[in-house]
Amino acid sequence: MEPLGLAYEVIVVDDGSTDGSFVILEELAKTDPHWKVVRLRRNFGQTPALQAGIDWSTGAVLVTMDGDLQNDPADIPILLDKLKEGYDAVLGLRANRQDHLVIRKIPSLLGNWLIRKVTGVHIKDMGCTLRALRRELAEALPLYGELHRFVPVLAQQYGGRLAQIPVRHHPRTAGKTKYNLSRTVRVVLDLITVKFLHSYLTRPMHIMGLAGLVSMCLGGISLLATIWMKSHSGIFMTGNPLLHFSVMLELVGVQLISMGLLGEVMTRTYFESQSKRSYSVQSTLNLRSPEKRRAA
Repeated sequence: MEPLGLAYEVIVVDDGSTDGSFVILEELAKTDPHWKVVRLRRNFGQTPALQAGIDWSTGAVLVTMDGDLQNDPADIPILLDKLKEGYDAVLGLRANRQDHLVIRKIPSLLGNWLIRKVTGVHIKDMGCTLRALRRELAEALPLYGELHRFVPVLAQQYGGRLAQIPVRHHPRTAGKTKYNLSRTVRVVLDLITVKFLHSYLTRPMHIMGLAGLVSMCLGGISLLATIWMKSHSGIFMTGNPLLHFSVMLELVGVQLISMGLLGEVMTRTYFESQSKRSYSVQSTLNLRSPEKRRAA
């Protein structure tokens, strides 16, 4: 950073480490005022740690990276140069990834492909944590749970302009990775959450109601088939499993539609009680904000 001649700070989030990291960070903070340390009370996970770094930073541009030394800080200048072209976020692409083939690389390739297909975000490497983001975008990201894996998706859903460039990736030399094949299941579950929040947060009835109507239509077809079989084949309706199947489908349909209605009520409560808007504004011309107009 120093050769760039820019004002900078290094925010280090100590996520409940037990290996003596904080002692080293204390010494760094004493000798160099650029180093700022946020020590969490326990290990909350990568997403809360990322959110803490965003909350306690002050810069107009934020560069994020893991502390496992696999990302190279020397790539920060090329991220910043790309950001100057008008992008809201520049994401790293681990061009020569130094990870285990079966445990890390193959599941990552499959996961990235699935995320691209479901969300339509055409970023090849979703998991590279070396990123440069403008502050307004970083603060708008809804980071909770384990959604740090979906930062590119969340950024594009917010309306950010994204670019991805190759960066270096080094072999892990210290510590142990917490990632394994079980992560694939969690990624799929989080992907469902992200897709629902993006596509149906403001209109839950469209997904739940549609599923309910389909279920009720199938129940009606099953009932008609039961009646047809009674009239043409003499099969008793009470002994026909299709009759029970139709009743089950109708009940499921009613429940799904009811859940959609409850979702609509909760959505309105969510937005109206917190004065949230269902849109975000990039810029305006010859306009004052609604709050300033009301104050005047």
